[in-house]
Amino acid sequence: MKPGELPVATDMNSKPRIVSCPQCGRNVEWAPGNRYRPFCSERCKLIDLGAWASEKYRVPVAEDKDEIDTAAPGDPSTER
Repeated sequence: MKPGELPVATDMNSKPRIVSCPQCGRNVEWAPGNRYRPFCSERCKLIDLGAWASEKYRVPVAEDKDEIDTAAPGDPSTER
């Protein structure tokens, strides 16, 4: 298996992996036949996409007070 590759069940008798939909929590089969995986439906997939687009998901960033200001002089976004 290559790095980053997910394991795939090769035995027809093995049980499919069940995961929780990240949007609604419903149990979903993780299988190639589920075209919305890891989501349970197109609706949950689009709700998640909309949350990313509206920046509801953010990575917290601590501002460095010692950081040099690289904005151009007269830039209205940096004037206080």
